[in-house]
Amino acid sequence: MKIGLFFGSFNPIHVGHLIIANVMQDQTDLDEVWFVVSPQNPFKKQKTLLHEFDRHKMVELAIADHFYFKVTDVEFHMPRPSYTVDTLAYLADKHPQHEFKLIVGGDNLSHFHKWKNHEVILDNYGLYVYPRPGSNPDFEHPNVRFVEAPLMDISATFIRKTIRKGKSVKYLIPTAVEEYIRDKKLFT
Repeated sequence: MKIGLFFGSFNPIHVGHLIIANVMQDQTDLDEVWFVVSPQNPFKKQKTLLHEFDRHKMVELAIADHFYFKVTDVEFHMPRPSYTVDTLAYLADKHPQHEFKLIVGGDNLSHFHKWKNHEVILDNYGLYVYPRPGSNPDFEHPNVRFVEAPLMDISATFIRKTIRKGKSVKYLIPTAVEEYIRDKKLFT
């Protein structure tokens, strides 16, 4: 199977993530999309992140009814910070029957050259790129595929701020995720 890997903090997962994942699975040759919950992104500050188990659970709740979506905690068991190339190598070794592709937003291409062993990612795995507001990537490589998808400008930062203000996040996150956040008093 051809698997698209959608890495992220998912702090929290929101409808933007789900829409992009659905477009990638439904309108490309990807058989499944696996959400890779990153315990620590080398480019982000750790202090605002919920515990990785809470973020994993929220993804699990969000995708429970989608047969072609999976969530993995593979990076929870790897050295930190997590580097995409290492995770790809681990998954390719563990699942040799699958072909892995990396799903990224177009805004990532401007600094993709800073990623650890970015050439290995391009040559051995490849990218499926979705558009992001304000990004117009000028990037050519035979293993890079640009996928037409809705421009999603939903921010987890906005969602966290909205929750802290005690305002509604209805329609921004799945109901099961909203209930989990409320029940555990997350982001307050």
